[in-house]
Amino acid sequence: MKIEIITSLNGDLKETGFGSQLACLNVVESIKKLGHTAILSVCSSLNDLDNVANRKPDLVVLAAKYMPVVNGNDIWFSDYFAKQNIIFSGSNRETLKYDSDKALAKLCLSHAGINTAKYFMAVPGQYAYESELPFSFPLFLKPIDAANGNGVDDLSFVQSFSEFNAKVLSLYELYQLPILVEEYLSGREFTVAVIENDLGQLFTSAIEIIPPESTGGLRILGAEVKKFDTETLKKIQINELKNIIDLATESFIALGARGFGRIDIKMDGDGKCYFMEANLIPGMNFGSSYFPQACKMANAMSYDKVISLMLVECLSRVIPQKIFTYPYSTENYSQPLH
Repeated sequence: MKIEIITSLNGDLKETGFGSQLACLNVVESIKKLGHTAILSVCSSLNDLDNVANRKPDLVVLAAKYMPVVNGNDIWFSDYFAKQNIIFSGSNRETLKYDSDKALAKLCLSHAGINTAKYFMAVPGQYAYESELPFSFPLFLKPIDAANGNGVDDLSFVQSFSEFNAKVLSLYELYQLPILVEEYLSGREFTVAVIENDLGQLFTSAIEIIPPESTGGLRILGAEVKKFDTETLKKIQINELKNIIDLATESFIALGARGFGRIDIKMDGDGKCYFMEANLIPGMNFGSSYFPQACKMANAMSYDKVISLMLVECLSRVIPQKIFTYPYSTENYSQPLH
């Protein structure tokens, strides 16, 4: 099959999708090993997208959500290729909004009865007094739509009204959007790679993420930690998996996600799990991104096997009459299909 991996010049993007062009080329090489023709298309104009459509690929693998347009509306790849009747990987535009808007995802899942941390939105000057805040300190503040820990640091953890105001102001000046304010959860942190097969079954790989200890004993998974890979990734004990995996799969389904995605989860001090956010075009940097690393650590899967699994669902839509069998027996893995 003719497959193109679609990305954009992402220097100005808040959301990086698969990651660098090198990460996208890693995906290209893995797809070639499966016997397909694969190329990387970096799109920076509508003309670039039209050229892709004119080549009539059998499938486009979306490595980013959209292409930024100077002085215009961003072009969402899923919208564009849907209109061109070209099959694309992953979720549709309606669902990808939950990736781009953390508060919207939390609202959707809370309506579905799924545990999410309490939250509210804030802009500078909105709250004149501490008593007006919807709930009490400690709180955790972050941008509503930034990826890779951008905007998150030790100052995101606030314990006073003055700290709250300072962080709201600094984030608003940087992102020009309302700030997401959550109750602070002091427990462990997890991420779950979810891959859907052609039968709608979900294959999961869950790991724990342990940020390095910083100011005052805090462990904050922020931009600096992710940039320099100073966090520790840890395999989860089998007896701890069920609650984590159940929450991840329920969240994936309730959001209407398709194909693959990564669900981030955190515990409170009593060990109760809460949905934090969804990344529906997860990072695919070889050797560092959480999605392939989770599959490797939890289920001993190579990078190439991860890519092979990710293609099963979308390839089944390219040739629906062909039966695509699930390539790996669940008996070989510790974490189940749902």
